[in-house]
Amino acid sequence: MASFSTLPDIDLEKQVAALSRELTALKKAVSRRGGAVYEDGRDTALDAYSDLAGRLREAMPVIRKQGRVIERSARDHPAVAAAVGLVVVGLVASLLFGRR
Repeated sequence: MASFSTLPDIDLEKQVAALSRELTALKKAVSRRGGAVYEDGRDTALDAYSDLAGRLREAMPVIRKQGRVIERSARDHPAVAAAVGLVVVGLVASLLFGRR
């Protein structure tokens, strides 16, 4: 009866072991690169957030001033303010129900 562990079987086992080692090395390399990509993405997001926060901080005085102007105008003309409010609510409702 012939033995199952012949020369081609041993060679195949060596190849599988070598491929397993290569796969482990590739997993480690991908893991390192993935970590670097994650850190780069995080840094980019933090930079964008701080830029946006800085611009918003600079624009706040103008936004507050315009808000006060709009508030005064709404107090002086309540009927017009109510009409504009209804138009805005209608537009938002049409956008929400129009997507369905």
